[in-house]
Amino acid sequence: MAPARTLAIAGAGIGGLTAALALNRIGYRIILFEREAHLTETGAGLQLSPNASRILIDLGLEQRLSAAAVAPDAISIINARSGQETVRIPLGEKIRARHGAPYWLLHRPDLQAALLAQVEATPGIELRLGWQFDDASNDTNGVTVTQRRSMSRRQDHVQALIGADGAWSAVRRQVFPEVRAQFSGRIAWRGMIDATRVPDGFDRRRVQLRMGSDAHLVAYPMAGAGHVNLVAIVNDQWRRPGWNEIGDPTEIVRHFAAWHGGARAMIEAVTNWRKWALFEVPGGAFAKDHIVMLGDAAHAMLPFAAQGAAMAIEDAAVLARCIKAQPDDLPAAFRNYESLRRGRITRVQRTSRRNGQIYHLKGAPRIARDRTMQLLGGARLLARQDWLYGWRA
Repeated sequence: MAPARTLAIAGAGIGGLTAALALNRIGYRIILFEREAHLTETGAGLQLSPNASRILIDLGLEQRLSAAAVAPDAISIINARSGQETVRIPLGEKIRARHGAPYWLLHRPDLQAALLAQVEATPGIELRLGWQFDDASNDTNGVTVTQRRSMSRRQDHVQALIGADGAWSAVRRQVFPEVRAQFSGRIAWRGMIDATRVPDGFDRRRVQLRMGSDAHLVAYPMAGAGHVNLVAIVNDQWRRPGWNEIGDPTEIVRHFAAWHGGARAMIEAVTNWRKWALFEVPGGAFAKDHIVMLGDAAHAMLPFAAQGAAMAIEDAAVLARCIKAQPDDLPAAFRNYESLRRGRITRVQRTSRRNGQIYHLKGAPRIARDRTMQLLGGARLLARQDWLYGWRA
């Protein structure tokens, strides 16, 4: 028999940490194991819209996160060549009033640190660093999970295993070998602009989205030291797996040589670039017997709706709700979770792909896009996101 009310989670990223907290809250002992010996998130920024921030607030993280977050006033959409603002979408108090939760900009390590601190302070969650997934074997009472560290092995017989080990998930590779990450034909470059190098004219109250032919550039402020997070998306066939490849600054400068001087100044202000190839797991892999997936392990998506972390956080909340409703039949709870998540995930993935196409338009379609945005105005563009930002677990 599996130990009563014990679950294992593979992967201590944002999704795994959130799931540990959400599932412990409904009365489960959690074994959370992670292949890295130290949790050292890369220094990228992320955007958390109200559909995700409200879940983290409900888990007791508001004080920790609000101190580390920026709540921007607006998203400013800018023409890449002219440098002129096309439209401004309101955020700040307007989005909090509309959806009951904030829109936050966070340094990814700050979010992980807040989740980790909460996990370490929570009785009933055992965190095992340096242990990676090796094997899982289902039976009628649960699943035997094997982990390894160098030459050592350990096994736990638990009620269920949750795969939260990212886009290149080892759990998914065993349970859903037919589901593979697919390359999108685009890569993302990311860098931080030091506070002393931020170009004049950058508004620290706003997110900037600059849209150009076959590329776009996103910049937004980070709390604390005054850094600015910069992400550049370009078409490219370089497709090495991973998240932290060193990028050659001369290469990214060439990509944006024809852009407005303000954009070029921001790119040139970054001293250390990292790049990663953008992959998707379209369709998703969710549940089989006593094993269930969440976050990028289930449905990695393109970042053009700023929802990758948010969907992992949503997954954790919905999974906890489904398990709470059917604690005596976890495979049925997992099927319900899949039913509840598949349609929304498909829509968000489709929206992300479409946004990427819209951002990169050129010629007459680009002119029509900009004119349509101007006619709609920022308030109506924000209202079009109600289905996304207004979601509740």
